[in-house]
Amino acid sequence: MSSPTERLAATVAHLSPLSFSASSSPQFLVKNIAVFGAGLMGTGIAQVSAQSGYKVVLCDIGQDLVEKGLDDIIKSWAKAAQRMFNDNPLKQDQYVRDLRSRIKTTTDPEQAAEDADLVIEAVIENLKIKQELLSTVDKAAKKSCLLATNTSSLSVTDIGAMLSDERKKHFGGLHFFNRDTKMQLLEIIRTKDTSDATFNAFIDYGRNIKKTAVACKDTPGFIVNRLLVPYLRDAILMLERGDASAEDIDTAMKLGAGYPMGPLELADLVGLDTAKRIVDAWRERMEKTEDPTIPKEMLKSSELLDQLVSAKKLGRKTGEGFFKY
Repeated sequence: MSSPTERLAATVAHLSPLSFSASSSPQFLVKNIAVFGAGLMGTGIAQVSAQSGYKVVLCDIGQDLVEKGLDDIIKSWAKAAQRMFNDNPLKQDQYVRDLRSRIKTTTDPEQAAEDADLVIEAVIENLKIKQELLSTVDKAAKKSCLLATNTSSLSVTDIGAMLSDERKKHFGGLHFFNRDTKMQLLEIIRTKDTSDATFNAFIDYGRNIKKTAVACKDTPGFIVNRLLVPYLRDAILMLERGDASAEDIDTAMKLGAGYPMGPLELADLVGLDTAKRIVDAWRERMEKTEDPTIPKEMLKSSELLDQLVSAKKLGRKTGEGFFKY
């Protein structure tokens, strides 16, 4: 039986005038990866890439940021080593050192990009910052280098708007999920310019890091967030109206719909700032383009969500959101 990535590649090949199968030799050979952003998502991407045999450069704007990011990765590997070699400290140490040797750090974006075969940006969700970074990378990277964004809320096409025409063919979205080291899904986003060879290379990369890939056009929220965020927002509005308590809303969806987690608990896990940021980005997109795929009622702000984010009650990561942790 074929794997999900092989079926995905076969479907794309069938629909496209140029055919590339997941089992064929990739036109882009990816060995070296540069990851921009040493936060939660960036370090996760760097970690799973290094674990899968890639050489990785982790880059951020401050030395303290890249050092903290690398330290978090090493701690994660140390925990894994203890589980695998619980009676052998020497093997634990060797395991961590072998993986550590695959990651370098820098604060120089041009240096990070110069030898990269694939650049993945996972910096702050700010369109201008992402565009300026990728414009710098475009000039510094070799012509064959692939570029990808891990955005969860912005238009991939808009992010790549400042790239050269040729580089746009080598650009798309690789949307990982929090926490990258555990979540098995990888959304691969195509713009109208993304070449089939680039898309095929993204599939190959996803398979190599042991992710299941799904394909989506550059549409607001892609697949998961486009379906998930309205559901979470409806639950927030239900609580805001006083229709039911947070506990009863979550209990109802777990026992009535068979969900493993209620919507408000899930919102706390995702991060209330992340949920708000996605809706805000959709609102900005609607104001600029009047995108017909976004229902106007989805764009109304939630006073309760705004208050929680303003109070830095962002969910699990801050110890309190709709629930306390």
